[in-house]
Parts: sequence; C-alpha cells; structure tokens
Amino acid sequence: MTGHHPGDRDGTMFKKILIANRGEIALRIQRACREMGIKAVVVYSEADREAKYVKLADEAVCIGPPPSAQSYLNMPAIISTAEVTDAQAIHPGYGFLSENADFAERVEKSGFVFIGPSPENIRMMGDKVAAKQAMLKSGVPCVPGSDGALGDEPKEILRQARAIGYPVIIKAAGGGGGRGMRVVHTEAALLHAVQTTRSEAGAAFGNPAVYMEKFLENPRHVEIQVLADTQRNAVWLGERDCSMQRRHQKIIEEAPAPGIARRIIERIGDRCAAACKKIGYRGAGTFEFLYENGEFFFIEMNTRVQVEHPVTEMVTGIDIVQMQIRIAAGEKLPFTQRAVQMRGHAVECRINAEDPYKFTPSPGRITLWHAPGGPGVRVDSHVYTNYVVPPNYDSMIGKIIVHADTREQALARMRSALSETVLEGIATNIPLHRVLMADAKFVEGGTTIHYLESWLAQHRR
Repeated sequence: MTGHHPGDRDGTMFKKILIANRGEIALRIQRACREMGIKAVVVYSEADREAKYVKLADEAVCIGPPPSAQSYLNMPAIISTAEVTDAQAIHPGYGFLSENADFAERVEKSGFVFIGPSPENIRMMGDKVAAKQAMLKSGVPCVPGSDGALGDEPKEILRQARAIGYPVIIKAAGGGGGRGMRVVHTEAALLHAVQTTRSEAGAAFGNPAVYMEKFLENPRHVEIQVLADTQRNAVWLGERDCSMQRRHQKIIEEAPAPGIARRIIERIGDRCAAACKKIGYRGAGTFEFLYENGEFFFIEMNTRVQVEHPVTEMVTGIDIVQMQIRIAAGEKLPFTQRAVQMRGHAVECRINAEDPYKFTPSPGRITLWHAPGGPGVRVDSHVYTNYVVPPNYDSMIGKIIVHADTREQALARMRSALSETVLEGIATNIPLHRVLMADAKFVEGGTTIHYLESWLAQHRR
C-alpha cells in the first residue's frame, strides 16, 4: 500500500472497540477484546435487549427497533455511537457491513479504524470480473473461460469452446441470481445455445453480452484462510472444506480438506498469500475455490472473518479475531509462514433455529439449553435457557466445533457432542446433523457441493 490512509496506526493497541454486529459473533469479538484488555462497546436492537453479549458488555447502546435496516445496518447510528462512547475502532463482524466498502470508507472518514480490509480491497473483490482479473494477474488459477464477452464469429466461438473443453456454461454478463445461463455438453449444441442465451439476456437484462466458462460438474468447495498486515506480510492458515451446503448456505465445515494432497494445497495457499501482497490486502480474508480432479478454480474472495473461522483456529492454534484486531492496530504479523503448522482435524456444525428438513425458521423461547463439553469440544453460541430467538434475523444460533488428532476421531467426538446437546422449545437442525454425521458418504469424506441437496431430496420428511 502506498502512503498513509486514515486507518494507519503505529501498533499502539486500542483501548476501546465498538462491535457492530449481533449473535455469536458479537460474543466472539467481545471475548477477544476481554482477553486483550480492550473495552468493548456493543450496539444492539430492541430485539436483542436480553442477549448475553449485551448484558456482559462494558457499554451497551440500543440503536433502534428490531428490523436490521433500522438498527444493525444503520450506519449513521453506529458511527455516532462510536463518537459518544469514545471508541477508536469498529469491528463489523461478518454481517453485511463487513463487506460494505461505503461503510468502511465512512468509518475511516469519521476518524475511526475499520477492523477489516481497505475500502479499495472490498470494492475490487465485490466486482466479480475485477476480482477475477486481479487473481489472474497474481497467478491464482481461475475457472477457464472466454476473456470477456463472446464475439459474433461462429468459428471463433467454436475454437474458444474447444480450448476450454466441454461441458461449458454460457452466462449473461449482466445476469445474476442464477438466471441467464445455459450448460452445453456438445459442439453441435453450442452455437444455438449462444444465440438463445443472447436473446434471453437482451430481453431480461437489457444487455445481450454473454461469456463462456468451463462448467464444473462435480466440484468441492475448498477455501483458503489468509491474514495480511500493513507491512506487506501475508500468510495462509491452511484450508477448509465447506462442500456440505444447501442453496449456497454452508451447514458443515471441516479443516483440513479430506483426501487432497498437501503439495497441491501448499501450491494454492502460497499463491493466495502472494496475491494478498500484490493487491495490498489487510486483515483476515478467504479465497473461495471450486476443486475438481486435482485442480483449484478461484470463484470469489470474502473480505471478512467467516462463520467457519473456528475450524481453522482449532487446527492452527491461531486466534483469527485477535489477529484482525492486532493488524488493525498496525502490529506486524507475529509469525512467518513456516511457523504455521496444521495439527489434527476439526469439524463445525452450524446450529440453526429451523425445521431440520423443511428449513422453515423457528424463532421462539428456548425452554432448555444444555451445551456439550469434554476434550476438544468448543461451543460458540449466545443462547441460554429462557433466551428468546427473535424472528428478525437469520436462523443461526450457534456452532459446535470439535478438534481431534484424526478425522475419524473428530467425527466420533462430534457425534458424541451432538448426542449430549439438549435444546428444547424451538425446532433446530440438530437432528439433521446427527444423521449426517453417521452418513456413510460423508464419513468417507470428499463429498461434492451437490451432495447435501441430493441427499435431502432423497430424505424429505
């Protein structure tokens, strides 16, 4: 990074941080602050008045009614709370604000430190085309495809498809939300598919431009966790396998990814760390990849700490949230890549307040909560007996994370932890987790991103 930006600091630790998020992540950041001797200010909505992190906070300020737009996403209210409480920095957690470049900018312009990357980093990674370009420049492998929009020359289109290799997917440049795309398996069907997608794209998005990418049929979702400081040091902290997902929501995460050779992982990890240096990245971040047949393909970068960060913490022994705070205060990374060692295996189950098979949200009063325990079991949750889960926010109410020497032992530990967990009063997805932990295919390891969806289709209740 050239020159100074408002967030540059000399390494003096913050005395007070404002936490601009809710739920278990607010409690997680609060714990990190407490360990570091930093005072934490919590902002909350009327729906979270009884939350544990609100009761435990050094200072707690109610900033609005339950709807997120009027409370947790209300930027002026958050910034003015930071002003009146004399906080020096704002931690956005992993809500919408953590990947909002305008918010990061407003925080810095108001004289506070944003605990996260620079607004420029966030903007670049939010634009999927710009992100891909930046990765190609940095030597991070992307999904092979046409460089930009397809031309009108049929021969050229056929040549490009041959070079990419079938199946290919034709996508509308202006599309989104899964619309405006078509998978092509044979050369005979290609030109017609391009024409059809063009006219659909023109009609639906007002932009007939289409591009072509290789279509991966059975990929896994593997991501690389990175940390970078303001002195151009960057490290990667191993990988996570997040393939157990439905409708793009991850349900189970684990580290390391089963059955992928370390040398392949190391090669991709080193490239991610090098890309961080090249783009001047700062803080914690995650490179998301599709992995198929021994190859990695970059899809996007998340410029924040993620729900699944604990599995990485368990296998590396590095506290990612504390590191975020230290980096934001201007401290240099206290370890080199060589010092990062992966140990054992960790698994995380997301606990949601929802029907385990239909996934309808299930807010309401928890009449009984008993968390699991024992060696290598960690529970990150803000709920307690008599706590009311509000209907206003997403359904995640906690995470059960286990760590053991081998994957087999970790799964046995998770089965035991799930059988100990008692949560009454509302429906949760714990019964689903119990079944999945005993599923032969999952136990074997290496399931693809389609596995859970097809499993659910067969097990509909």
